[in-house]
Amino acid sequence: QVRLVESGGGLVQAGGSLRLSCVASGRTLSSTPMGWFRQAPGKGREFVASITWSGGRTWYADSVTGRFTISRENAKNTVYLQMASLKPEDTAVYYCATMTLASSRRGDLWGQGTQVTVSS
Repeated sequence: QVRLVESGGGLVQAGGSLRLSCVASGRTLSSTPMGWFRQAPGKGREFVASITWSGGRTWYADSVTGRFTISRENAKNTVYLQMASLKPEDTAVYYCATMTLASSRRGDLWGQGTQVTVSS
């Protein structure tokens, strides 16, 4: 069974950048669409970004378009989320997930999450 482990979260000032990583173990993800989601305190989990198995197509939530970039290295079984121009409203626990369809905005298997806190 696949296991997803996120890392790279932390505390950053508004306007700063972070890069999140999600490493998979247990099986290769080279043919699996992947996504990033987040959950802010008191809110439901929301879609952030997704990428096809080849990396050829990506989707983003409107709130992060132009600031976040999703990418992947299939040889390393790793998916990344580069976050720039961070805002306090980006504060959340960020999760990576496998997806059945990259455009679906729905995750299947989840990691444990990594906390991102953006101070104003």
